[in-house]
Amino acid sequence: MIRRRQHRNRKNILVIAVVVLALLISAIYILLLRDIDAAKVTSNENIAAIASNQELSLDERVDRIVNNMSDAEKVGQMLMIGIQGTRVDDDTSYMLNEYAIGGVILFDRNMQSQEQVLSFNKQLQESRHGELPLFIAIDEEGGKVARMKDSFEPPPSQWKIADSKDFQQAEKWAEYTADGLKNMGFNVNFAPVADVGNDEAGRMYSDDPEMVSNFVKAAVQGYEKKNILCTIKHFPGLGKGEADTHDNFVQVNADMDTLQAQDLLPFREMFKQGNQDNFWVMVTHVTYSALDAKNPASMSEVVMTNLLRNQLGYNGIVITDDVDMGAIAKHYSFADVGVKAVQAGADIVLVCHEYDHEIEVYNGILSAVRDGSISKDRIDSSVKRIVRAKLMHLQSA
Repeated sequence: MIRRRQHRNRKNILVIAVVVLALLISAIYILLLRDIDAAKVTSNENIAAIASNQELSLDERVDRIVNNMSDAEKVGQMLMIGIQGTRVDDDTSYMLNEYAIGGVILFDRNMQSQEQVLSFNKQLQESRHGELPLFIAIDEEGGKVARMKDSFEPPPSQWKIADSKDFQQAEKWAEYTADGLKNMGFNVNFAPVADVGNDEAGRMYSDDPEMVSNFVKAAVQGYEKKNILCTIKHFPGLGKGEADTHDNFVQVNADMDTLQAQDLLPFREMFKQGNQDNFWVMVTHVTYSALDAKNPASMSEVVMTNLLRNQLGYNGIVITDDVDMGAIAKHYSFADVGVKAVQAGADIVLVCHEYDHEIEVYNGILSAVRDGSISKDRIDSSVKRIVRAKLMHLQSA
């Protein structure tokens, strides 16, 4: 009888101990969550204070802001995503805040009128995570590649502008485009095209590398005058591509001497003569047998780090072309796409169309940072470029 009572008492004590332990763990978990939330608020307040502290140099402010960010926030800054709808809905708000997204691109599906777009872009900035403003981008090249043509008259195609043989026409039309985009709340345009060649859409200035170079420089000057970021594309030049990366894999087999003399010339000249803080470089998904026969340029360390950074000396922001394109989406998992691009040297991964794909890219990069596949130094170098650009160009957003 006594043994049974002792056994029962021991069981009761064990049950009580388990319950107490569970309550203790719950309390600790709740306190940790509160601490995490408080840390986030403090971090955001610190970022706002640092960004406006004019006693610090630009580089000092950039370093301090990046040091105040979590890995999750840093990865979010390295994504630019497409969204659905014409206003900020629950899905958009969730994406911006759950993943601390740093940039958004709009398409015709998001745009009804200039007034609606301005309102939408203001809502996006107000709905962002944290204190750093969003990059809000658009593809407004001119000609056939233009958005919302019924409400905003697009510039002529680049080929038509170059027909004038007057470089100032490129500058004039860039200023016109920049004014219109800024008035709608955009701060990045994915133009001008620096490819050498001729296509049916007239997207390229010319098949003469020198002429392309001069028109690209003039266009960039037009955007600079209006303080809107522009993007020269598609590095290292897709003028020789005989298919469309929107659909599937594309390979260019030109030798290195040809690439250097033709396709790379407009980029090389722009890097030498332009202010690299004022323009981005978009890297294509084309594979170049003379550079890296195994990887598309947007996932190639040979192209983005060895060639673009080290040999040509470009230190600004590098963004991939849209990884939803067939050249990438048909051959790689989205969990791997962002990892490969960042490891190769990309600062921003562009994912334009599906929320599921955007989440997979984000989670893939963050997991790689946490398991050491992508070093902290690697993402910090990209996020510093991003923060620098935002402080220089978007601080008033």
